[in-house]
Amino acid sequence: MNALEHLTGYYSAYDEDARLRSRHGLVEFLTTMRYVERYLEPGMRILEIGAGTGRYSHALAQMGYQVDAVELVQHNIDVFRRNMLPEERVTIRQGNALDLSAFEDERYDITLLLGPMYHLFTQKEQKQALTEAIRVTKRGGVVFAAYCNNDATIVQFCFQKGKLAEDRYRQLVDPVTFRAASTPEELFQLYRREDVDALMEGFPVERLHYVGTDMATNFIRDAVDAMDDDMFERYLNYHFVICERSDMTGATHHMLDVFRRL
Repeated sequence: MNALEHLTGYYSAYDEDARLRSRHGLVEFLTTMRYVERYLEPGMRILEIGAGTGRYSHALAQMGYQVDAVELVQHNIDVFRRNMLPEERVTIRQGNALDLSAFEDERYDITLLLGPMYHLFTQKEQKQALTEAIRVTKRGGVVFAAYCNNDATIVQFCFQKGKLAEDRYRQLVDPVTFRAASTPEELFQLYRREDVDALMEGFPVERLHYVGTDMATNFIRDAVDAMDDDMFERYLNYHFVICERSDMTGATHHMLDVFRRL
């Protein structure tokens, strides 16, 4: 199977919308939206690259923004279109984060790259996706790039779930540094903050925020899902206090790098 076939198989069987609507999934969604909303102004045009089934695109379109979306997997595009409301100013086309030649330079005020970096396995491809996202963003515009965290995965997947006992996974994890390699079959590329920093070297940008979008949430997801409204609001308030703390963001499952194009 090639990379697209692995992705299609995964997303055809996995309900990403349901995850982001669960209590624990809402933490990531609400955190990301909280930071996007800091930079929104009336009349802005937004591009979402790797839009999935459109959870973010639809939310922003329902706020009145013009949103263009690009998605690689046809199944996700079909769900995206089913979820469109008549009043939404949103478009969706099939496309690849590595080639946004259909979009002109400096077209968008806000660019979301919230999924593609999860599934790019070489630094060349990762830099190409960032290059394209920055190219289509206006000077002074803001890009939001999301990543999956190496060490939260090591703790939860390798140790809590015991997968490190299996030869298949033991071969993917360096026994000294505990960096996890990945492949299209494994689906998810994993990063540490220093990896993100290295990728961003040389780009004409300034970092605005580096955020842990779920922090401890996935470690205690059953407890979070069981919270009543009052406790969940308290948990969110705590999460927002710590989600940019440099001494804690290494424990999150998902990171959000927010930067302005110079």
